[in-house]
Amino acid sequence: MVENYSEENIRTLDWKEHVRLRPGMYIGKLGDGTAPDDGIYVLVKEVVDNSIDEFAMGAGDEITIRVEERAVSVRDRGRGIPLGKLVDVASKMNTGAKYDSAAFKKSVGLNGVGIKAVNALSETFIIQSFRDGETRTASFTRGELNEDSGMMTTNEPNGTLVTFMADKELFGNYHYIMEYLESMLKSYVFLNAGLTILFNDQKLYSKRGLHDLLVENMNGEGLYPIIHLKGHDIEMAMTHGRQYGEEYYSFVNGQHTTQGGTHLTAFREAVGKTVREFYKRDLELSDIRTSIIAAISIKVQDPMFESQTKTKLGSKDIAPGGIPVRNFIMDFVSRELDNYLHRNPDTAELLLQKIIEAEKERKAMAGVQKIARERAKQVSLHNRKLRDCRVHYGDNHELKRASSIFITEGDSASGSITKSRDVNTQAVFSLRGKPLNSHGLTKKIVYENEEFNLLQAALNIEDGLEGLRYNNVIVATDADVDGMHIRLLLLTFFLQFFPDLVRAGHLYMLQTPLFRVRNKKETRYCYNETEREKAIKKLGPKPEITRFKGLGEISPDEFKHFIGKDIRLEPVRVTRQDSIDSILSYYMGKNTVERQEFIIEHLYIEKD
Repeated sequence: MVENYSEENIRTLDWKEHVRLRPGMYIGKLGDGTAPDDGIYVLVKEVVDNSIDEFAMGAGDEITIRVEERAVSVRDRGRGIPLGKLVDVASKMNTGAKYDSAAFKKSVGLNGVGIKAVNALSETFIIQSFRDGETRTASFTRGELNEDSGMMTTNEPNGTLVTFMADKELFGNYHYIMEYLESMLKSYVFLNAGLTILFNDQKLYSKRGLHDLLVENMNGEGLYPIIHLKGHDIEMAMTHGRQYGEEYYSFVNGQHTTQGGTHLTAFREAVGKTVREFYKRDLELSDIRTSIIAAISIKVQDPMFESQTKTKLGSKDIAPGGIPVRNFIMDFVSRELDNYLHRNPDTAELLLQKIIEAEKERKAMAGVQKIARERAKQVSLHNRKLRDCRVHYGDNHELKRASSIFITEGDSASGSITKSRDVNTQAVFSLRGKPLNSHGLTKKIVYENEEFNLLQAALNIEDGLEGLRYNNVIVATDADVDGMHIRLLLLTFFLQFFPDLVRAGHLYMLQTPLFRVRNKKETRYCYNETEREKAIKKLGPKPEITRFKGLGEISPDEFKHFIGKDIRLEPVRVTRQDSIDSILSYYMGKNTVERQEFIIEHLYIEKD
């Protein structure tokens, strides 16, 4: 039967209704705060971006940010929003000063959307402007104006104060992970020399910009001193480490473009071209880039991003009718990096040695790689290991962010997940037995070991993260000793050979319930003993209690509840203070006695 379609079916949403109905268009995924790209962090970023733009225009060198429980406040020392337009700026879509390039020449937020999205998605939103001895405050609930104080006198310095609480109706029982916020805020100070951010009374400040950013994110010393070059509207820093793969941090107008874009593509190309020409050798680009850690920051007038979340630059020009991004970056890198290498022959020699080492390793593995790739193709054709999903990285950004692969062990567990999954966005990779402990091994083992080779091929990460086919890589193992061991072995594999996958926040551990507690009317799934005890009290005397010993014991009908919208994922996080080499050596090395002493000591403390 064809549904009736008439004028009554046509609706016009006001701005706040549209934001709340389609939040993904404005902040990406909602999330609960367990992932660094969850919407609650985007809300904070949208507010802070406005304060950063004030600093970039020379107004205010200090921003105070407090996050307590769910309440966020951001106070800058900028010019302050013109008081007569305060309510409009917070509640009228496409309203703002950033359309006027004289006021904001090279800012991040250009479309007058960000602060309005924060307003609409917050259960409480208060904005106050201080300007030349006067102040005005407006408070909102989910975008609806509650109170407007009107003009009042003040002794406070100029600037803007925004306080908000994201709406639990939309974000659920969310929480902020301070480490994610600190990482984001440190990026701001690295990119804005002279800016001080006070985050929960912690002072964040940087003198050397991108140089400090690399030091902050590296495990140990680079193979040669960091090459740090600055020009008008462009800055770069690079060195090589001992890790596998490539690690890049790219920024546009202070915005961390986590998915890169035209500027990062040009930078990678420029480094390869310049190094080839400097040494006058036809070096392989992969050898030049292996183990590189680099950062590139540019300022663009009227930047064009591929989405409101601004994670990928689409601009081809530096300015309307101006220099193409590629040419701008190529010219700068070719000139300045070449000059640097000529002026620093010791660094140039160390860089060449690193490239030659990468070349030798690549040639040594060439035969193994060819056989491994053919094997991976054959397995893919017969679909023995990977049950793929239908949608990967296309134009649909929401599906892209939702794309996941579950890495599990055993036919029963992979079978349950396969029958329960969303075939559009969720893939399943089935391991056979326990993986090898890869600590201390060379990357050659990735190609010689069938499980590692096929997993690498499934993820498409052999040449870096640019081709990663799944945004979320989820380890799904039994909650027993063997399952925990498999988790550790897989984590060792990723940290050893693909640490950028972990650092970029793509790796998770799936949490599945340990208990099912039910009576004739209700069923509750419990992830720990505390939840189990609460369920028993709630459901009354003698409920049926089942202890799940493995994923294979959970029926597909039940499993779909645990990998759907209520999925519980534990992100794998490596802090900047963590040395991956030290972590792997201690937990996966041959120091068995030392680990035994550690376990015994902590068991004793636990008993006390």
